[in-house]
Amino acid sequence: MTVPEDKVVSANFRAGDPTGEVRILNIRRAYHQYCGLASALDVLGERWTLLIVRELLLGPRRYSDLLADLPGLGTNLLADRLKFLVDKGVIQQCAGRPAYELTAGGALLRPMVLDLTRWGFGFTPDKSTVDAVRPRWGFLAAETRLREDRAGDIDEDYEFHVDDEVFRFEVRDGRVQAAAGRAGAASVVATADAVTLVRLGAGQMSADDAMAAGELTISGAADAVRRCRELLDLV
Repeated sequence: MTVPEDKVVSANFRAGDPTGEVRILNIRRAYHQYCGLASALDVLGERWTLLIVRELLLGPRRYSDLLADLPGLGTNLLADRLKFLVDKGVIQQCAGRPAYELTAGGALLRPMVLDLTRWGFGFTPDKSTVDAVRPRWGFLAAETRLREDRAGDIDEDYEFHVDDEVFRFEVRDGRVQAAAGRAGAASVVATADAVTLVRLGAGQMSADDAMAAGELTISGAADAVRRCRELLDLV
C-alpha cells in the first residue's frame, strides 16, 4: 500500500499475517498560501490541536492526563499531535518530568483561545447532559469573564474549587495569572461545578442566580469578595 507523504499511518502486524493492517490516522494538508492566518491554520487547524493547547494553558500535564481529559481522542492520534506541536515549537516536554507544557510562543495563544471560547459560547447548548465536561473547562469559562482592566492595584489570590480540582487566579501589578493548584494564601475561595461555570461563562445564568441556587459559593472578607466578583464580572 502506498501512502502519500501527508498521511500519518499506524501499522498493526498480527501473527500469521505478514501484510499487517495499515490504518490511516490523519491526513495533514497545508494551505500553501502566503498568509499569516493560513500559516497559523497549517499548525493549529487540525482537529484536537487547539484542545490540546487548551489543556496546557494552566500548566504542564502528563500524557495520561491529556488522554483522560480529551475523550474521543485515541492514544496514537494524541502522540502524533504532540509530536507535531513539539516540532512546531508550540509545546515542549518538561525538563526532568514526563509531561508537556506550552513554550513561550505557545503561551501567546492564550488570548486567542479565550476569545474563541467566548465566541463559541454562542453555540453552546444550555446545560447539556450529553457533552463531556471537565473541571478545567469550567475554570476556563471563568477566565473568559476576566476584566483585567479592573485589576488595578489588587494584590490577592482567588482560589476556585471546581468539582474535585483546584485552580487559582493570582492578581499582581495589574495583571492576572490563571493556573492549576491551590493559592498560597487565598483571599477568596469560590466553589462550583464545571457545568455551572460554563453556564456562567456562556451567560446562561447569572452569578446571583447560581449563588441563590447553591450552585456557586464565594467566601472571604466582604471587600475581597467584591473585588473578585468585579474582576470576574460576576456582579
